[in-house]
Amino acid sequence: MSHVQVGEPAPDFSLEATGGKTISLSDFRGKKNVVLYFYPKDNTPGCTTEGQDFRDHYAEFEAADTVILGVSRDSVRTHENFKSKHEFPFDLLADPDEQACKAYDVIKEKNMYGRKSLGIERSTFLIDKDGILRQEWRKVKVKGHVDAVLEAVRALTDD
Repeated sequence: MSHVQVGEPAPDFSLEATGGKTISLSDFRGKKNVVLYFYPKDNTPGCTTEGQDFRDHYAEFEAADTVILGVSRDSVRTHENFKSKHEFPFDLLADPDEQACKAYDVIKEKNMYGRKSLGIERSTFLIDKDGILRQEWRKVKVKGHVDAVLEAVRALTDD
């Protein structure tokens, strides 16, 4: 699988999302920038904090003409509960078949307590209105991450 490249068109996908929707990346082309963030699992400490940080800065992303989409391998039902519990104003997308995860190369081998498994490496991608990948963050540390993404979004809108 070829690795997604900054400066190239971002791979399109179509996934089930919260609110009974199916969302495709191409839905936003020509309309909005997209912050696409991949996270390992609903209702885990790091993923909850990351989602809350995006929630708390949501108005600033909206003001910069940017939509936020969270993606994990959890089911839509689990996403609905997670979204509702933490009042996320953005959609969460279910990727149980790893369609988007593979396209963005975020499935990595993890080592937890000596057990190896494949899972989502916390990653964020900034895609402009033309569908071009402008920036990527891999192996994301949650603290301060949303601020860095917001700064990059603002830089896009200043161009």
